[in-house]
Amino acid sequence: MIAENLETERLSLRRLVPEDAKAFEAFFASEAALKYLHLQAGTPGLAEEWIARQLQRYEKRSGLCAVVEKRSGAFIGQCGILFQEVDGIPETEVGYHLLPSYWGKGYATEAAMACRDLAFESSPVSSIISIIHLDNEPSQKVALRNGMRRTVQTKWRDFDVFIYRVTRAEWEKR
Repeated sequence: MIAENLETERLSLRRLVPEDAKAFEAFFASEAALKYLHLQAGTPGLAEEWIARQLQRYEKRSGLCAVVEKRSGAFIGQCGILFQEVDGIPETEVGYHLLPSYWGKGYATEAAMACRDLAFESSPVSSIISIIHLDNEPSQKVALRNGMRRTVQTKWRDFDVFIYRVTRAEWEKR
């Protein structure tokens, strides 16, 4: 369930290509952006590795996509649908990472809502999650605006995280 060719009022989503690494380097150069990923800002090759991982995920029908601002055509980050395992349970996640210069403009919420809707409309999943670091309040606010609620705290890939979830029934009531 790749969120390619999704359109919102201000954004379009498409598959990532290796050439997107140049634009995404600003994300990996930002200490604020990497704060909750436990990565070292400025580490060479992180953008290329990140995009390569998404290209591999596409082969399994999931992965983050490029988020492009329609008005300017600028690459502003990534958002998409991921297949994850949390506490031994397969889950469908909406994930998002935007360049810091685009934070606070509602873009993450707009892209996340479009991905949430795609996931529910194109698959029989009973719920969708977002996995968010305990201290990442801005991302938690995006999840809340996306109709999710905080459900549990757990350890995921050595991170202490909250799982935010929206069920199909909750989504259908919106």
